[in-house]
Formats: sequence, structure tokens, C-alpha cells
Amino acid sequence: MNRNLANDNAQIEQILDAAKRLSISYLQRLDERPVSIDQPSHHLPLLSKEGLGAIQTQQLFEKEFLHNIIASSGPRYYGFVTGGTTPAAIAGDWLTSVFDQNTQNAKGNGDVSAMLEMHTVQLLLQLFGLPDVFMGAFVTGATMSNFSALAVARQWFGKQKGYDVALEGIQPGIKIYTSVPHSSSVKSLAMLGIGSKNIISVPTLEDRECMDVNALKVLIEKTPDEPFILIASGGTVNTVDFDDMQEIAALKKQYNFWWHVDAAFGGFAACSDSRKHLLKGWENADSITVDNHKWMNVPYDSAVVFTRKEHAILQVQTFQNSNAPYLGNALDDFNYLNYVPENSRRFRALPAWFTLMAYGEEGYKNIVETNIEQALIFGELINQSDGYTLAAPVRLNTVCFTVKEEKGRKEKIMAVLAELNKRGKVFMTPTIYKGMSCIRAAFVNWRTTQEDVDIAVVELNKVFDLLNTL
Repeated sequence: MNRNLANDNAQIEQILDAAKRLSISYLQRLDERPVSIDQPSHHLPLLSKEGLGAIQTQQLFEKEFLHNIIASSGPRYYGFVTGGTTPAAIAGDWLTSVFDQNTQNAKGNGDVSAMLEMHTVQLLLQLFGLPDVFMGAFVTGATMSNFSALAVARQWFGKQKGYDVALEGIQPGIKIYTSVPHSSSVKSLAMLGIGSKNIISVPTLEDRECMDVNALKVLIEKTPDEPFILIASGGTVNTVDFDDMQEIAALKKQYNFWWHVDAAFGGFAACSDSRKHLLKGWENADSITVDNHKWMNVPYDSAVVFTRKEHAILQVQTFQNSNAPYLGNALDDFNYLNYVPENSRRFRALPAWFTLMAYGEEGYKNIVETNIEQALIFGELINQSDGYTLAAPVRLNTVCFTVKEEKGRKEKIMAVLAELNKRGKVFMTPTIYKGMSCIRAAFVNWRTTQEDVDIAVVELNKVFDLLNTL
């Protein structure tokens, strides 16, 4: 055995203690750590011949790179839709690496990880109030969740047209109806060979990002007997607008289509008594995307794809390892290898299981409703400010706003963000809403407090005042 490897094996307790000390130090000072670094500095070492051993390697990392690790899991990182990590989820993720399971067969020899993943899927269905007609699998993120769901939808479409996509390849003519799809859905269509040019854009309601279902019906009626795939938004990224799930469910009784709901973070509205109505009807969908490393506050990377059990054969036809007979019958002997793209699968369910068991329904209700309240307060403070105004109503946990002055708005937005993020206390990201340059702030972190909201407003106002003096 290699000398350094043998030494590390003998010192595993010291190695993990060192990692624990660094972890605790980082977490205890997370509020103080910058959320953005203007120009990171580091020295990239060459690969040494002998190696350093684990403890010296950590010391090297702390010297060269630790100061550049930003607080993206901290309470004032409002960019994109980036959640934090609950204490229980951190523990579960640490143990995921320790156990190092390749999560595959629920009936494998001693492999409890697949069974626990299936159990965690059931816990998530319970959390979201979804019926047991769904099965689910953990994947890396919303992109792979959307990809997996749309791959099964593609197989369904082929069957409706009398061919097997998995065996024969894709044929022209797949119609994708959607209004404001997330870029990951468009990316998935490209990867699946469907192509974004096959998207038929459904108009939205006036001054909204949600689908005009009457307009959808008009489009369908042009070829009412043709099957199609519908991608509905369970919370758009800019304004968290929801397509009307009940109206779509009613259409599903009249027309033949696969209904996919992208509820990457909006799915957690189901945890809130005051917002769960936004998802009413989504239980009738064929597939659903939910991103766990957003509002669930588990470490990257983690998401789940839900598909109806009645489509299991389509899912197996899409993903089955057909050249590996030792895997057994895909339907009789459940194996995640036959239900999702990856053959090698991290035990992603464990951090989710830990945090769900630790905090339960009430814990997640509190996180979600607290973040919603913070977004509403932030939106009110933005509207009361001298320099900013809301671009859209605050519907859930994301605030889309812009500068009041229309002249040179794009340049001003970029200048505000450049200065704001350079200061390191608050991080936000730009977006375009209805052709207008805006700033987006997403509240999804369990650590965020009212003080953090106030700091964000103070920083924004300081930046606006500073830029006005230049």
C-alpha cells in the first residue's frame, strides 16, 4: 500500500477531526463570510510525485483556497435560487460520503440505500400532499429531472404515434406546448433530440408569466386529435407565477397529452397553508420536477423526478440497461438503473431523509412561510425606496425589481449589481422581465432573518446613493 495512503488510513480519526474543525469554523462564521469576491486570488499547485497526505492537503487548501469560498449557503445570498443546508442535511451528506453507496437495487444484497431512497420519495409525496400514484427518483438537479421526465414523455409520444423511440429513434413531429419554460427544459429538449424549434409558445395572461389556458385550447383545437407534450410552470423564475393547474387538469380530460410540471422550487408552496392553492390540480400531472437543493435546503446536488406509476413501462423502455441481462426483469425487480439516466448513483436521498425526519412537516412549513414573509417585506421596502420599484407583484419567495428611472435602465442595473456584489454583504443576480432589465432576489434559505432582509435594503440604497454621486 502507498505510504501516504497507509498513514492516512491509520490517522482517519485525526483527518475527520480536522475536517470537522474546519466545518464548524466555517459554519459558525458563515454570516461574516463574503457572498461574492471581486477578484479571487489563488495559486494552483502542481501534482506532486509523492503526495502530501490528507492533513497537509487540507492545510494547503486552507492556505490557498479557503478565503475564496463564498457564503453561497449563507443567509444573504439571494442570487439565482440557492438554498442553504440544514444541520441535519449536512450530517446526512457527510455520512453519504462515508457510506459511499452506489444506490441501485431495492432488493440488493444488504443494500438498504435504494429502499431508503424509495422511502424518502414517499416522505416527499407526503410533504407535498401528492398521492401515492407517483413513484420517484433522486437526480442531480432540475435539469436532469426535467430531462428524465421529458425522456419518458418522448417515449409516450412515440407510442401514441405507433413507434418506439427507444428502439427506433426519434421521428419529426413532436409538439411541445409551453409558455415560460425554464432554460433547463429547453436544454433538455435539445439533449433529447426534440429540439427547441418544436416548442409552440402559448401566450400568457396580460402582465403575467402564467399560461393563458384559453389560448392553449385554441392552439390544441387546430389539431385536436394529435398527441403533444405540455410543460407547465409550477413557479417561474422571475416572478414565481404558476400556470393554472386545475384548468390544465380539465383539459387533460378532453385531449391526449403528456403533462409535465416544472416545480423546481415552486413545489414547496405546497408546504404553506396560504400558498398551496397555487398547485391545486398538479396531482393530475404525468411527471413533476422538484429541486431539493433549493428550498429543501440540502447540499448540492439533489433533485427528484416524480412520474406516475402507470407510466413505469415507458420509463423502463427509456432507461433500461437492455444489454445487461444480470439486472433482471426491470418491472419485477425494481432497480433505479432502469428508471433514470445514471448507472452510478450517489446516495442522494440520505441528506433529504435526515432533514425530513429531523424537522418534519412543521419545520418545512416554517421555512417556506418565513421566506415568503421575508420576500413580501423586502418587496414593500423596495417600493418605499427612492431608487427602486417592483417590476411584478411578490407572489411567493422571489422579488423582481428594477430602478425607477427608465433612461439607461440596463446600464444602471448592471452598475448597481456590480457595486452591490463587490461589497460582499449581499449577492443578487440580473434578469430580464417583459423586456425590462431587472434584479432578482430569491428567499430560500432557512438561515435568513429579518436583519438580513434589512441589510439587503440598506446595501441597495447605499449603492444607489453612491452611483448617483458619481
